[in-house]
Amino acid sequence: MKKIFSSRAPRWAILAIDLFLVFLSCFFIILANNNEDGQIVFLFNWYNLIRIAIVVFIYGIMCRVYHTYYGIIRYTGTEDTYRVFIMTFSATLTLLVLSFIGSLLGIRLLTLIHIIEIGLVSFSLILLLRLSVKELYNRMINSRNTRKSVIVLGSAIDSIVLANALKNEVNGAFNPVALLSLKGSKKGDDVNGIPIVPFNLEKIDEIFADYNAKTLIFLATHLELMKKGFADRFLEAGIELLLLNQIEEFDQEKSNKNISQYVYNIKIEDLLGREPIHTDNPKISRMIKGKVVMITGAAGSIGSELVRQVAAFRAESIVLYDQAETPMHSMQLEMGALYPSIKVHLFVGDIQNKERVRQAYEQFRPDFVFHAAAYKHVPMMENNPTEAILTNVRGTRNVADLALEYGVEKFVMISTDKAVNPTNVMGCSKRIAEIYVQSLFFQSRRNSPLSRTAFITTRFGNVLGSNGSVVPLFKEQIAHGGPVTITHKDIIRYFMTIPEACNLVLEAGCMGQGGEIFIFDMGKPVKIYDLAKRMILLSGLKLDKDIKIVETGLRPGEKLYEELLNDKEKTTATYHKKIMIAQVRQYEYNTVVRAIEPMIEMAYKGDAYKMVKMMKMLVPEYKSKNSAFEQIDREIEQEMQAAEAVRPVTVK
Repeated sequence: MKKIFSSRAPRWAILAIDLFLVFLSCFFIILANNNEDGQIVFLFNWYNLIRIAIVVFIYGIMCRVYHTYYGIIRYTGTEDTYRVFIMTFSATLTLLVLSFIGSLLGIRLLTLIHIIEIGLVSFSLILLLRLSVKELYNRMINSRNTRKSVIVLGSAIDSIVLANALKNEVNGAFNPVALLSLKGSKKGDDVNGIPIVPFNLEKIDEIFADYNAKTLIFLATHLELMKKGFADRFLEAGIELLLLNQIEEFDQEKSNKNISQYVYNIKIEDLLGREPIHTDNPKISRMIKGKVVMITGAAGSIGSELVRQVAAFRAESIVLYDQAETPMHSMQLEMGALYPSIKVHLFVGDIQNKERVRQAYEQFRPDFVFHAAAYKHVPMMENNPTEAILTNVRGTRNVADLALEYGVEKFVMISTDKAVNPTNVMGCSKRIAEIYVQSLFFQSRRNSPLSRTAFITTRFGNVLGSNGSVVPLFKEQIAHGGPVTITHKDIIRYFMTIPEACNLVLEAGCMGQGGEIFIFDMGKPVKIYDLAKRMILLSGLKLDKDIKIVETGLRPGEKLYEELLNDKEKTTATYHKKIMIAQVRQYEYNTVVRAIEPMIEMAYKGDAYKMVKMMKMLVPEYKSKNSAFEQIDREIEQEMQAAEAVRPVTVK
């Protein structure tokens, strides 16, 4: 039986069956008559048989014209139904014309009522055959295929289309047992046999238990609702959340995929509680296309995504500058597969080595430089502070100075929200790098107003999935059965996805004229405890029952919250609502150089104490927290108090 239904019938066989059904229609409509006793008798004569032959011949022509026998019967859909209808309508219209012409010639072919009856019955029989075969096939397949019972969120047209598509698909994975209405529909209503249930957040457990379902499927149009705490309620009830971005993603008539294959488990990125950032600026394409772009830190999470997006904008060639050889090789293979026409150059080197950086500039002469190379891990840099200065400050100086020397069009530096009111060495080192890059730009324009190099800084918070991010750590801890560790229950952070962050970097690089520090609107901050809780629930586990969340205490240099602006800073809007310009204090270039050179010297000598003290003198808002360097803050404060005490008093 399965072989009969699963193999495709020859087209001639389908055509023959369709015409046989037309013949049956004619047989009962043309030949059947009532006798004097009220009994049905069939009048067989050459005249009636010729009329039947003419009807079947006309229908055969129309079947050929509209290809009604081309479709696979077990997959009959709206397109097949339309073909059968238009074929029947055309045949009926043709017979009406022939009958009219015959009447003018004195030939009685068919009556109007006979022609219409034949059309209606033929259409019904042909369509009924197809739907019956489809239903029998679905029942046979579904008897061998256990579908997961699901409830579809919403009762609007898109949700109804989704539910019907899930219900009718062949070899489907899901069986929609209810529509969870958000509009207060009355209990007892249904659509296509699928009951509509009024939404009640407090009775979620009961609703899903009544329908023996543990999965909710919803469209992306309901994501905002989910972000407002609804998702947590479903997850706490042990309900699996599945998402379909949009109903237009699939076409059952044309696609060889089921809609089930477009449904995916909701990710933590989907529940960030903020509006996703989108940008589609043709200026970026015009800026990048056909240019040579160098990306430092190209093997990192931010750098590698910048490589992908720059390649998508059709740069002529991309220089990957990093010291991580294996990830660089992986990027080269990826680019070769996705963008074979773009030249990708691997340049292994450390940005602390100025001569090695110079070789990259000399060899490739980049038009644009995106500087993402940096040490970013707060506790690690707190314990290895000299490396933070040598890479984040000296390394940045090397790359920036040579960008100016070789006439790079734009130099875009990737900074961090930890540079604002820094409480750790890493954050302060990035703030010093910001200061240097900005002061270098203004100094270059003073010395040479025609200098072409624009120095731009972008500053943003944490990115989901990046190296060192909490998300990969939490995933690993959950996979190993926990516990999930957080440093403090009240700690909050700003988050965006890596592609979003890199897209905004390119946008800011496009709009920047030089000297700006662009900050990104990261939306609302996310509580790390809530993030960990959601990730546990998304894994289908119960908090405290299956996996616990454990506080480990703030790490060296860590603070409860991050900021995107200094207390004294203000912002200026740009044409992009998610990008602003920070109005920061500007430093004089020579002052900055005099401050960082001895700082770098102390780093080479390994004298972290003196080095950090110099950092604090240059960036007075840098106050260490949970760090051995808090002692320096106390010393500086005592020195300032002592200086204030000996200051001569002017007597009027």
